[in-house]
Amino acid sequence: MTPPPGSLLTAENLYKAYGPTNALDGAGFSIHPGEVVAIMGPSGSGKSTLLHCLAGIVTPDSGTITYDGRVLSSMSDTERSALRRSEFGFVFQFGQLVPELTCVENVALPLRLNGTPRKEAERTALSWMQRLEVDDLRGKRPGEVSGGQGQRVAIARALVTGPRVVFADEPTGALDSLNGERVMELLTEAARSTNAAVVLVTHEARVAAYSDREIVVRDGKSRDMERAV
Repeated sequence: MTPPPGSLLTAENLYKAYGPTNALDGAGFSIHPGEVVAIMGPSGSGKSTLLHCLAGIVTPDSGTITYDGRVLSSMSDTERSALRRSEFGFVFQFGQLVPELTCVENVALPLRLNGTPRKEAERTALSWMQRLEVDDLRGKRPGEVSGGQGQRVAIARALVTGPRVVFADEPTGALDSLNGERVMELLTEAARSTNAAVVLVTHEARVAAYSDREIVVRDGKSRDMERAV
């Protein structure tokens, strides 16, 4: 199947099994630049496996994932790694910041890994920290900031390379409702300002409300709620 016109990332008929368990059973969807899509479903439904396949972290047993006209399975491991460093950004439930680095060094890390000089990388990192309202934490280490602050730092790190797709796996799962709301506001505003697509995994309706549409995953199968209406 040809990806829908204008789509940036398309998954078609994905299957993935872990032993006797089917994590994905024909799942698929498409996302366009600047669009925020929430992948919803109960624990164990396959939503995180779907995200990891889309990001090229996990290889599906069968099916096709097309990013910007390129089939991920036809790319080498080196090419997929380069894609994750430059064109994909990631936000995880617990931030996964490097504890030994300061917050500004954490945000600058993707740029440094891509060869950007330290001063330039940290200057760009600081501009994103300002947009995420955490530039005052530049010299602190992750263990010295709150959970909500840490997630804002993680979002700045995800956006610092100017990715075309941001993958967010339960980004508010470890936060209280107030901090969760603010994190989602900042994430979606910042991504839309750069026309980045956001693939958001969540089981919370209040988080999914920040998306443009919802994909419900259950027993490894996906359903586009916009098309189902």
